Amino acid sequence: MSYMALYRKFRPDTLADVKGQDHIVTTLKNQLAAGRIGHAYLFTGTRGTGKTTVAKILARAVNCENPSTEGPCGECRICRAIAAGASMNVIEIDAASNNGVDNIREIVEEVSYSPAEGKYKVYIIDEVHMLSAGAFNALLKTLEEPPSYVIFILATTEVHKLPITILSRCQRYDFKRIPIDTITDRMQELTKEEGVQVEDRALRYIAKTADGSMRDALSLLDQCIAFHLGHELTYDKVLDVLGAVDTEVFSRLLRHVLDRNVTGCVELLEEIVMQGRELTQFVTDFTWYLRNLMLVQASDNLEDVIDMSTDNLARLKEESAMTDMDRIIRFIRIFSDLSGQIRQSAQKRILVEIALIKLCRPQMEVETDAVLDRIRQVEDKLEKGVVVAADGGGQSAGAAGIAASSGGAGGSRKTELPKAIPEDVKQVASKWPAIVGSAENPMRVYLKSARLSLGGDNRLMVVFPDGMASDYFTKQPEHKEQLEALLRDFSGKEIEINIQTVGGIQEFEDNYVDISQVIQMEIEEEEE
Repeated sequence: MSYMALYRKFRPDTLADVKGQDHIVTTLKNQLAAGRIGHAYLFTGTRGTGKTTVAKILARAVNCENPSTEGPCGECRICRAIAAGASMNVIEIDAASNNGVDNIREIVEEVSYSPAEGKYKVYIIDEVHMLSAGAFNALLKTLEEPPSYVIFILATTEVHKLPITILSRCQRYDFKRIPIDTITDRMQELTKEEGVQVEDRALRYIAKTADGSMRDALSLLDQCIAFHLGHELTYDKVLDVLGAVDTEVFSRLLRHVLDRNVTGCVELLEEIVMQGRELTQFVTDFTWYLRNLMLVQASDNLEDVIDMSTDNLARLKEESAMTDMDRIIRFIRIFSDLSGQIRQSAQKRILVEIALIKLCRPQMEVETDAVLDRIRQVEDKLEKGVVVAADGGGQSAGAAGIAASSGGAGGSRKTELPKAIPEDVKQVASKWPAIVGSAENPMRVYLKSARLSLGGDNRLMVVFPDGMASDYFTKQPEHKEQLEALLRDFSGKEIEINIQTVGGIQEFEDNYVDISQVIQMEIEEEEE
């Protein structure tokens, strides 16, 4: 006999065998006991949570010759016929491939014939959201007032796609994601029955990876058992089969990130890749690790929510003391964005490397949480007595206004902004957003990336990041003349500008004075 997959072999036969859906099981048991059978049911929920299984159990229960409080007996002639798929009373329809008006009209015509045996004709329509608009309309009248011997059971993973007219005619049952503990207990029962030696830790990891789906969990378990047939299934072997990474690796990676050690992060990623780990799974698992870190940071009483061993939890608490909530949320944001990009990418490794560098280098981003991280980085350097910016010697003309003043006993230095800025330059800087908004494209787009500084002879300096924006003004002089004309219109004066190019925001901050800071400081002083 050919091998049967675990999820098919151990599919529940009675309502009592259904795991993780107690709210639905109890309701259906009460309906069967009281004889209050509905004419249309809608089973909705994520994949692998038991929708089709419960539909088949209900179809057998309403036709069983010897029903019990747990559902069908499984022994009578009708139960065996339905289980074997040989009964004319239970019709299963896949709406994904039978979604037209003609398919539904066939059902409507068949409904008029009473069942050859048993009490009810049961129509199970799987993935019902795939029906066309015309097919839904053809089904409406029959679904609302079917003959007394007909029951419709509609199953879908995307209930939001169903018309409200269909929803209002059905009893709706929402199947929940099955808890990790429930899936683990079920797999323990099955492995004992199959005579397979397996570590509890391995089963818990499979259950977590299944994301609430019993069918996915049993399929993954089947895959792991087949790969290590005849040997004990350990946690490490499960990681090998699924291409996953141990939690200890995530801890090492996080510590590299907190130390802003780009080299360490890239070398660790190289290690992971050479071990043949799946990068999509790695991104998902590391995001989950960061989520656990966030919960530990938020409260000391969330051990039940965090599915981890005592040792790993202790290590996570130690790491939570090494960082703060804003930083963790930034890490989660970056990796959440990455998880959406990496699935369809042919260059997964490069995307992961970019994300890791972003974690270590907040100056690459302009989001608020990244700016806060950069400020924190500067504060850390100042506390340690590290010089944040160099003195004026040997710098470009844009940094000529930076003066170094000696600190206290510690001897650390701190940059000072120029004492005064020419009025015409100050006027342009204060109106810069309006100037940018009045420019025509593509100049407007390029000006948005510009920073204003002070050059030689107190002339206005416009600094662009290296790339298309700087090329637009430096390689085509007429564009610079157009910008000067725009400034003249706003200020009423002739203003000469210098165009400079930098490699990025950090280079600008290291070598140039941002004159918008001076203007902001003067505004604050006037308000005081």
